[in-house]
Amino acid sequence: MKNTIAVILAAGKSTRMHSSFSKVLHKIYGKSMLEYVFDDIRAIGINKGVVITSRSNGIEKKISMPKGFRFAFQDKMLGTGHALKQAVKALSRFSGDILVLYGDTPLVTKDTLRKLIEKHKLNGAACTLLTTTMKNPSGYGRIVRDEKKDVLRIVEDADASLYERMIDEINVGVYCFKAKEVFKALELLRPKGPKKEYYLTDAVEILSRRKLKIDSIQTDDSDEALGVNSRMDLARAQTLTKNRILTDFMHQGVGIIDPSTTHIYNDVKIGQDTIIYPFTVIESGVRIGKHCKIGPFARLRPGTVLEDAVEIGNYVEIVRSRIGSGTKVKHKCYIADARIKKNINIDAGVIITKETNKNAKR
Repeated sequence: MKNTIAVILAAGKSTRMHSSFSKVLHKIYGKSMLEYVFDDIRAIGINKGVVITSRSNGIEKKISMPKGFRFAFQDKMLGTGHALKQAVKALSRFSGDILVLYGDTPLVTKDTLRKLIEKHKLNGAACTLLTTTMKNPSGYGRIVRDEKKDVLRIVEDADASLYERMIDEINVGVYCFKAKEVFKALELLRPKGPKKEYYLTDAVEILSRRKLKIDSIQTDDSDEALGVNSRMDLARAQTLTKNRILTDFMHQGVGIIDPSTTHIYNDVKIGQDTIIYPFTVIESGVRIGKHCKIGPFARLRPGTVLEDAVEIGNYVEIVRSRIGSGTKVKHKCYIADARIKKNINIDAGVIITKETNKNAKR
């Protein structure tokens, strides 16, 4: 996206996660939540950005930043508006558009982000925000519109009136701002609530009062709005991500007998007409050819390559190994750091490791 920079808000603590490290580093099928956000941003052509974090959560020491991204630090937790202000210095000379999103909302898709930015640029809005509708919007900020359906403001759930709580259109927390306009609005924010926090949502109302254009797009998939704040949220995000991954593979011609018991991580490749049987786990980095049969109760770990027409059966675990085409590994085997030729039939209970390979050569 030309002349667009991303700002990812990731300074929150893991209080409700009851975790010793930042919640955005928790993994969902082999990839941290923050990495999901990076991948989607880069997939739509944004190659520069700022991650707002705190020195106390140590993200900068635990994750490899994509080229073109840098950290800015929010040392005092004074709200989302205050968080975005920490990027102002890094972006003071930037006059384009800023995509603002959260590091703990990993389910927002690249297609949705692309549509948001395209509409923002097409209409020349000061702010374009992402919304969705929910049957039970409790806990989410509501989108308040005027009689012309223009966005007036976002009201937080705790501050909403009885009427406003009846609104089912909610704020997802993804925005595209004109940099110069949002920087001016940030200067006008005032602390609110018992914690004296500065809310980014108030910047939308400030822009609206200045008669600047506030636009929006709505996603029909309310799951994109899921923010991961607890272990329960993380489990739900994992289920939703798993279903997306499996659906993509089935659309590509992979047979998955029982999606409810099958787990396939990110960065896996599987050829057409391969069948995955129940209770199978396929981890990141695995490559599987065409016409294979995997499972049930199989585990394929990183570095595994299966050529075409390989059969992997019950209670088989393979890691960092290449299995030649037509080979069968059917029952209770463990294979690590090995290269198995094509059309081999491996008996039940066989263990192959670096040590067994060394001993076999003696």
